[in-house]
Amino acid sequence: MNFSSITDTVSGTLLLGIPLSQWLWGLLVACVAYLLLTLLLRVAVGRAAHLAQRTTTRIDDFLVNVLAGTNRWLILLAAVLIGLGAVELPDRWHSRVEHLWFLALALQMGLWMNRAVQAGLAAYHQRHTAGSANPQQVSAAGTLMAWGLTTVVWAVVLLSILANLGVNITAFVASLGVGGIAIALAVQNILGDLFASVSIAVDKPFEVGDFIVIGSTAGTVEHIGLKTTRIRSLQGEQIVVSNTELLKQTINNYKRLLTRRIVFSFGITYDASAEQAAQVPEVVQRIVQASERLKFDRAHFKAFGESSLDYEVVYIVQDPSFNVYMDEQQRINLALMRELAAIGVQFAFPTRTVIVQGPVGVEMPVRSASAAPPSSPQIPHR
Repeated sequence: MNFSSITDTVSGTLLLGIPLSQWLWGLLVACVAYLLLTLLLRVAVGRAAHLAQRTTTRIDDFLVNVLAGTNRWLILLAAVLIGLGAVELPDRWHSRVEHLWFLALALQMGLWMNRAVQAGLAAYHQRHTAGSANPQQVSAAGTLMAWGLTTVVWAVVLLSILANLGVNITAFVASLGVGGIAIALAVQNILGDLFASVSIAVDKPFEVGDFIVIGSTAGTVEHIGLKTTRIRSLQGEQIVVSNTELLKQTINNYKRLLTRRIVFSFGITYDASAEQAAQVPEVVQRIVQASERLKFDRAHFKAFGESSLDYEVVYIVQDPSFNVYMDEQQRINLALMRELAAIGVQFAFPTRTVIVQGPVGVEMPVRSASAAPPSSPQIPHR
């Protein structure tokens, strides 16, 4: 049997109504396509990895990671489809090949997007877990975000494939929407707290160990969970607050306090002369500037009070510690008592003069009554 007779035999043999020679030609094209696609992918990943090592940005590393997630079986399927394209198929096969092409591309896109989500989650963990006081909370929030994004990705891929196959997904999507709304309404409080936890993890208004004040609640953050945040109050009890309710309020974070601006007032008696009253701001400034931890802002004779000449003082504590502020305020108060006494000035206390008028022609004595003992300067407190 010569070569021409073998060729005629192969050409005359039919498989599914197609000559065997066509199948052999398609197989050859598929093998070549698979080798070319595999080689092209390897070269692309290698070049991208080499380029990523020479740059400081993370975008190229991200692309390398995503490309490395290309599925070999889907490459094989694409090669087979390329081989089928070289075969003269009946008309009824054309639509099926197109569906297979869409299936392969949709699945590969889903794998790439899923790989991107995983890479983003890994970068999120690396960026936020390092130095975090509560890595479990960061991990839980990142896992929740990854789960949600992965669900969305594969839901879109599945619906796209069904729509390409001719399935009417309108009713299916509508039923999913109604079911999703029902579930969301049933667990809206839990979902609200979960998303609030994600917001706390990403935005970081406070962290474990921070001293915060929310309304009438003040204390140190002990734990940030998926649903609640636990705060240890100054009195010692633990306060559990819903994450959703927590973010609805204004949060004062004293852990991130850099400096303290202190405003306090005091008063001296009315029997002080104008010269003595003018000396008081200079005395206050000298006392405040005596400490390197304080920065003097101003001291003024503010107003004529009911029973005192009122002064207002403003200074900045360079150290955020509350104990440092109280130590300095105590030093200022004691120094004021000594310095004002040295210039003959007394602290005022509330007094009231009462004039009693008797019958006509009868003089009554005038008495001055004190309403309260002398008080120390007003001290703002935390």
